[in-house]
Amino acid sequence: MSLTLLSAGAAKGLAAGILPDFERANGLTVQGFFSAVGAIHQKFMDGEPCDVLILTARQLELLAEAGQVLAQSVKVIGNVRTAVAVPAGHPPPDVSSSAALRDTLLDATAIYIPDPYKSTAGIHVMSVLRALGIALSVEQRIKAFPNGETAMRVLSEAASAGAIGITQTTEIRYTPGVMLVGPLPPEHELVTTYSAAVNANAADIPSAMKLVAALTGELSAAARTHSGFEVP
Repeated sequence: MSLTLLSAGAAKGLAAGILPDFERANGLTVQGFFSAVGAIHQKFMDGEPCDVLILTARQLELLAEAGQVLAQSVKVIGNVRTAVAVPAGHPPPDVSSSAALRDTLLDATAIYIPDPYKSTAGIHVMSVLRALGIALSVEQRIKAFPNGETAMRVLSEAASAGAIGITQTTEIRYTPGVMLVGPLPPEHELVTTYSAAVNANAADIPSAMKLVAALTGELSAAARTHSGFEVP
């Protein structure tokens, strides 16, 4: 028996840590697909096969209200902060305040971000640049990718000094070759709550409920924290 997981990229590291034990314990295989939340939401709305869905808590709340996911199955995974990264071994820039972040972004040789239209972090980065009044100044140095994982992987290969990336903490932590500098300063912070839920049309609802429990229950708390989630 196989389950299909459609998930925001923020949960890819968590899934990698949870799924092998889950599969062995339940005699199941899980096919996971991960991307920006907007892209995953669109796949779900387009009717792609899905048993368990991971999106922002607000997105799943709306889908539950519409009867598209089982309301009783919706469970919080945890909160994720949007943060700054640099290639491993590069000196960490100062992002401790709004002024420091502004200077760091203006000095950056390249700024790697996820999709500025479909990803939680990418949309937020663009709003931060506008709030700092530097969107036009740095637009030629913005390097956008379909999701945070891809942005961080390419960042890890950047040799030039001054290259930085901004995406969700979990995506930074599961990407080899990049170093977490720290979250965006309080003036510009973004904390996103992610949840998991069972598709109302799942082929095997009991097994899908078990997967949600494995991703969100007490036994996964340490794995969630390790992968970068702040567990409520």
